[in-house]
Amino acid sequence: MAQILDPLPPEQLKTVLCCYVNVTSKIQIARICNISNWYFERVVFPGQRLVFEAPLEAQMEIHTGMMASSILSDTIPCDRLAMNEPSSGEFRTDSTESDTISTKPMVQSINTNIQNTTKPLTIAG
Repeated sequence: MAQILDPLPPEQLKTVLCCYVNVTSKIQIARICNISNWYFERVVFPGQRLVFEAPLEAQMEIHTGMMASSILSDTIPCDRLAMNEPSSGEFRTDSTESDTISTKPMVQSINTNIQNTTKPLTIAG
């Protein structure tokens, strides 16, 4: 995942895709301060989900907004915020098995036989 404004430092080899959800009714600031040469700070609104990529050893600080101030309310290791990503072995791209998608048409063909469909009208009496 690209960090447009603040790319990860090039020396960070092990990164993890993380997700944090603000389950409070207050605005929060999510900040990572323990990684040198990297600035990460985001505003997270109530109910908002923040998905980001971070070094495995990163610590996310959660600052909860109060009237004209904020309080450090939690520090979470980013390995606890990691999302489960499928490994490359879970995707089979070299399969030689036949495709399991049916090749039958979804709609039946319309009968195009042209016949004389006019019959004399009989009155029931």
